[in-house]
Amino acid sequence: MTGSSTSSLGIRRLVPVIVGAGLIVFMAVLPLLNLSLPGILPTPTYMPGTLALLSLCMVFAALALSYNLLLGSGGMLSFGHALYFGAGAYGLGIALEHFGVPLWPGIFIALIGGMVIALVTGAVSMRVSGIPFAMVTLAFAQAGSVLVRRNSQITGGEEGLTLDTDQVPDVLVGVVNTRNLYWFALAVLVVVYLVTLWVDTSRLGHLARATRENEQRVRVLGLRPYTVKLVVFVIAAVLASLAGVAYMLLQSGTVPRAVSADLTITILVMVVLGGVGFRWGAIVGGVLYTLLDQRLTVLAGSDAIAGLPDVLRVPLSEPLFILGVLFILVVMFLPGGIAGTIDAAFRRRRGEKVRGSLRTLDDDAAEAETPVEVRA
Repeated sequence: MTGSSTSSLGIRRLVPVIVGAGLIVFMAVLPLLNLSLPGILPTPTYMPGTLALLSLCMVFAALALSYNLLLGSGGMLSFGHALYFGAGAYGLGIALEHFGVPLWPGIFIALIGGMVIALVTGAVSMRVSGIPFAMVTLAFAQAGSVLVRRNSQITGGEEGLTLDTDQVPDVLVGVVNTRNLYWFALAVLVVVYLVTLWVDTSRLGHLARATRENEQRVRVLGLRPYTVKLVVFVIAAVLASLAGVAYMLLQSGTVPRAVSADLTITILVMVVLGGVGFRWGAIVGGVLYTLLDQRLTVLAGSDAIAGLPDVLRVPLSEPLFILGVLFILVVMFLPGGIAGTIDAAFRRRRGEKVRGSLRTLDDDAAEAETPVEVRA
């Protein structure tokens, strides 16, 4: 029985790995397939329009994963996470245009820049916790936004920064190469997921969760929660910068919103929608929010909405209103997010199975004891 249970436990642990590998393979071959999802995807999956949309979904899924590492594992509510996303996007653009370096050294410079900014801002922000921490990160994000908007000679100001395609390989430039950009976005998502998985399952991740639950106890044990939180903060920031690099390549440019607090709120909504603390939930939340944001814009301008009475047409013609209502419904009826609700349902089902097995064992034991009592 022990061997059987051990074998079944090993198989159960392999299931997520098999499912994940299968999904990666499916997503990798998706540009080669002719699949259509009317109302969700604008065109068949092999066409540039759909590939660009799916690439954007994966970029924001990677960004949501990085924020989930910060909030779910580290328990740090930051309102400035977009600063590091923007550091990756603007860092790549500035490296290519002003330094004249090729793409891969430019990506390295962008990631190092994001890491340095995270070290400086994180070291200051970690001096406080809770709401003060959130306010300090918000202040840094606002400062970054002002710097981006005021230094138009370097960042392009309000107009944004355009990607210098002369330094980018031809296989990653233009609509005809959307498929290659899609695979690049998929690779970024896989890298971000593997790094977050490594952090969560490592000693660093265990210490981060322990610090989140009881920082004082971690300090009493002789450990340094400040260092743990700072390392997690920097790793999450570098992953966000990597997502920003992918965004810059995909959009062939970036705008000041990439470093704004508004984007951080959007990322927070993605994570809450998917389920805080669940890696696959962050991916689902990022993909779902991006799809809704893009497709609801099309729906809002459709003839079906235009023909409605004003009392319905006015709110439904605003995509943010629809997204807001959906988010309120999720918070009310799915407080743990999509992943949290599904996980709770599985736990309840597993608990009912265990209780049923225990009741069966009790009944069997009672039946076995009854004849002995009758003979006596």
